[in-house]
Amino acid sequence: MQGISYRTFGGPEVLEYGDLPDPKLAPDAVLVKVVATAVNPVDLACRSGLLAPLLDTAFPVIPGWDVSGVVVQRGWSVDEYAVGDEVIGYVRKDWLSQGTCAEYVACPVRTLARKPRNLGFLAASGLPLAGLTALQALRRWLQVRRGETLLVHGAAGAVGSMAVRIGVDLGARVIGASRADAAERVRELGAEPVAYEDGFGAAVRELAPGGVDAALDTVGGPVLAGTPPLLAQDGRLASVADGEVLSLGGVYVFVRPDPHDLADLAGLAEAGAVDVAVARSFPLDRAEDAHRAAAQYPGAQGKTVITVDWE
Repeated sequence: MQGISYRTFGGPEVLEYGDLPDPKLAPDAVLVKVVATAVNPVDLACRSGLLAPLLDTAFPVIPGWDVSGVVVQRGWSVDEYAVGDEVIGYVRKDWLSQGTCAEYVACPVRTLARKPRNLGFLAASGLPLAGLTALQALRRWLQVRRGETLLVHGAAGAVGSMAVRIGVDLGARVIGASRADAAERVRELGAEPVAYEDGFGAAVRELAPGGVDAALDTVGGPVLAGTPPLLAQDGRLASVADGEVLSLGGVYVFVRPDPHDLADLAGLAEAGAVDVAVARSFPLDRAEDAHRAAAQYPGAQGKTVITVDWE
């Protein structure tokens, strides 16, 4: 099969297009013909070696964890899917090696759900990682409830925008912090915007004098450090971007493959509660350009997607 791989950590230039071995199919997996795969910040971090201390690596590495595509073969023990089913997946395995940036990928059924019927393959490929991160952060870790006030940092970004929409669907009042030039986008998502340039702390305190019930950070650094004073007395804090949240009494969220959560997310997409904007797409043999674009335009303008020819 044709695909993208890298044989050493480094910049986008280490990505190579060419022939790769066909994936082996475990009994509890399906072979998916890839139609599209989204590029996420974690893909850039993996490629550069930032996650090497956390994940074993078997070179050459095929990058990518997000996928949308069509089932073309089932493992012996799989009865959840049939050949021809359209699926989405957050196909993160326990080591870096066999990713989604190729013509085919073997996907354990625990990483998959059916593709939302109202999303095309390109948009659907951008749903799993960002959407699951937001869903699990709000439901599992922050346990956001109807009537509460939720603060989302980076509210116009890929994860942040999903969190705003999911927070609204959960019945929360959402305050969305972002750059000033993204304020209208944040408002369209359903949040009350506050701008970092205007001193977001004072703006949040004016909107929520008693503090916010929960806060989700997707930015890290000084933004995260300035968040605890904005919490209510029993407020909860989580970050998907900065492990320093642990020293602030919060939780660090690292998204997990979960077929039930992914199916719930697909249901939210079909109900119109969440959606995915695709800002730019590149063919498979231009993955290097896709990684450069994803680094230059991280999130706020929409997803960067790599497409694979499909007949």
